[in-house]
Amino acid sequence: MNQLEYKRHIDAIIEKIEAARIKVSEHHIVKIVAVSKYSDTEAIKRLYEIGQRAFGENRVQDLIAKQEVLDELPLEWHYIGNLQRNKLNALIKADPFLFQSLDTVELANALQRRLLDRDTTMDCLLQINSANEATKAGVAPEKAKDTYAYIRENCPNINLKGVMSIGAHTDDQDVIKKSFETTYKIYEELDNATICSMGMSSDFELAISCGSNMLRLGSIMFPGDRQAV
Repeated sequence: MNQLEYKRHIDAIIEKIEAARIKVSEHHIVKIVAVSKYSDTEAIKRLYEIGQRAFGENRVQDLIAKQEVLDELPLEWHYIGNLQRNKLNALIKADPFLFQSLDTVELANALQRRLLDRDTTMDCLLQINSANEATKAGVAPEKAKDTYAYIRENCPNINLKGVMSIGAHTDDQDVIKKSFETTYKIYEELDNATICSMGMSSDFELAISCGSNMLRLGSIMFPGDRQAV
C-alpha cells in the first residue's frame, strides 16, 4: 500500500483503540509500542513518518543494529523479548527506554549487579505468566507481588514501572480475558506501578477493556512486512 493508504490503515487501528479506551474511561490513556522485530529500518521510518515513536524489539543484537541505523530519529526503544544473562551487558549498552520482560528474580539480581557496576539504572516491567502456560516466560501470578516487592527492595538500580503479560494462547475469548484480568488485578495491588502492558494485534481491544494502558502491536502495524533487518 502507498503511504496514504498506510496512514488510513494506521488511523483505523487508532480509532479502534480510541473506541475501546473510551469504554473504560475518557481519561484512560493507552500507548502503542510498534513491535518491529520482523521489520527492517525502512519500514520503521515509514511508520515514524505517520507519527509512531515507540518501537519494540525482542533480540538485543537487532535492537542495537536498528538503533545505530536510525540514530538520527527520536525513537523510543522497548526491549520485549526473553533475555539470556550473557546478553545483559549488550542490553545495558542499548539502554532501552523500557525493558518489558524481566521475568525472574535470578535475572533481576544479575541485572542489578551489572547496573551497579556501571553506575546506571534501567526502567523495567515484571513479566507475569498470567495464563500459567508452560511455553511462556514470566512469574507465576501467585508469586508476582512478592517478586515485585523483592526486586524493589533488593535491586535499587532497577526501576520497576509495572507489569507485562501475554494473553492466553487460545481462541477462547473468556480464557484470554481471564488472563488479562489476572494481570490487571496484580497491577492494581502494586505500589507505584503505572504501566500495565497487555494486548497484541489479535487481542488488543479485549486487553484495553481489562485495563491495559500499553499495547505491543506487531503485524497490524506492519502489514505484509515480515522481514527483519
